Amino acid sequence: MSRPVALITGPTAGLGAGFARRYATDGHDLVLVARDVERLDRLAAELRDEAGAGVEVLPADLAIADDRAKVADRLAAGVDVLINNAGFGTSGEFWTADLTALQSQLDVNVTAVMHLTHAALPPMLAKGSGTVVNVASVAGLLPGRGSTYSASKAWVISFSEGLANGLGGTGVGVHALCPGFVRTEFHERAGIDMAGTPSFLWLEVDDVVRDTLAGVAKGEVVIVPGLQYKALTTGGRMIPRSLVRSLTKVVGRGRGRT
Repeated sequence: MSRPVALITGPTAGLGAGFARRYATDGHDLVLVARDVERLDRLAAELRDEAGAGVEVLPADLAIADDRAKVADRLAAGVDVLINNAGFGTSGEFWTADLTALQSQLDVNVTAVMHLTHAALPPMLAKGSGTVVNVASVAGLLPGRGSTYSASKAWVISFSEGLANGLGGTGVGVHALCPGFVRTEFHERAGIDMAGTPSFLWLEVDDVVRDTLAGVAKGEVVIVPGLQYKALTTGGRMIPRSLVRSLTKVVGRGRGRT
């Protein structure tokens, strides 16, 4: 690959696909990582044809240690951008949820982020440049209805902030992206009922991608797209946490989510 390379996990839909299209259009070659080989191949063909990008397809299930190691090996060979986008939520209550599913959620949302970032940083540091974007969530900033999912995203934010502090002056940036509700497959695949969610809370994929890259360019470590979510997260830091919990529970309307 002769152009800058971006490795993106979970690119077959939603934000991952949005990042893949944007980076291809902006002149990057891509390494696409996901479980669904058919959708990966379809996206790769689209990006080769429409953006002229070089695309490497790397099928992997990031809940599986051997597959994480395979992706880590590719990162150790060097990339310019890592987008840790893969992640998922689950519906139901924590105390009735399948423990195996909850562990897989943590393996993808947390362990994979740590493992892949750990593999990507040494070659970036050796070169003196690189970007890591870890996709977290507003759920990691505001205590809400979820437990394990929100906790996993809070970990991603704290992890990213700590790394950003340690990497100051190296030319390598680490950023935590914290979107609110985005029009993707996420909630449907998780089985979470979003009916009745106010329209002003929904974000579009392309807007989130645009705001993310603008935030990266400005050196923002925690990136919160959308004025409505900037206001919510700022307000959440200024009022008692008990009140924030009450308010987010009302917004969530008691929807079952782990």
